[in-house]
Amino acid sequence: MQVWYVAYGSNMHAARLGWYIGGGCPPGGMRTYPGCRDRRPPSRSVPVSLPGGIYFAGESGAWTGGMAFYDPHLPGEAAARGYLVTLEQFTDIAAQEMYRPAGETDDLARTTGVAIEAAIADGRATLGPGRYETLVCPGSHSGVPMLTFTAPEGASGVRCRPPAPTYLGMIARGLRESHGWPAERIAGYLAVRPGVADAWPPDAVAALVTEALVER
Repeated sequence: MQVWYVAYGSNMHAARLGWYIGGGCPPGGMRTYPGCRDRRPPSRSVPVSLPGGIYFAGESGAWTGGMAFYDPHLPGEAAARGYLVTLEQFTDIAAQEMYRPAGETDDLARTTGVAIEAAIADGRATLGPGRYETLVCPGSHSGVPMLTFTAPEGASGVRCRPPAPTYLGMIARGLRESHGWPAERIAGYLAVRPGVADAWPPDAVAALVTEALVER
């Protein structure tokens, strides 16, 4: 079975997702990933737009600062990227997002399969109480279900927190890579996200985006 893993944060950047698949520690990161059992790259990727928006909250163990979460109840649309992966790869990406120990993979595979069926039927399912343990199915693309992870609470139920510059820059590069947006549109999109809007002046976001897009 294949599914679209829908990324709306730093994993919109294909090289960043590559660390989840192939394992290792990305430049600027603070965490080493075990990778997927199946280390083949996604067979396809597509730009997608989800109803709702993203917000930043919590504390990232990989970047410090707030993490990106998807809230389908926010106004507007969330820019995202769908990667066509196997169910096994999706399960392994999920385990790494959830900071699950490697030994829990088999059990997680069983519970993820049940949750996927529930999410496809109802639009939402829960794998656990933690961050990225809420599974959302915002629809399908080319007849294949789209699946993403988020927190159980929406933006209105948490204290939003600004992301680290490195993390926000990675998201900016992912937006350019997946959607082809110019710097001005990327900066405008990020500057109004909860967690960014109250902490980063628009000109500071614009400067960060410009710098991030010229980095290699």
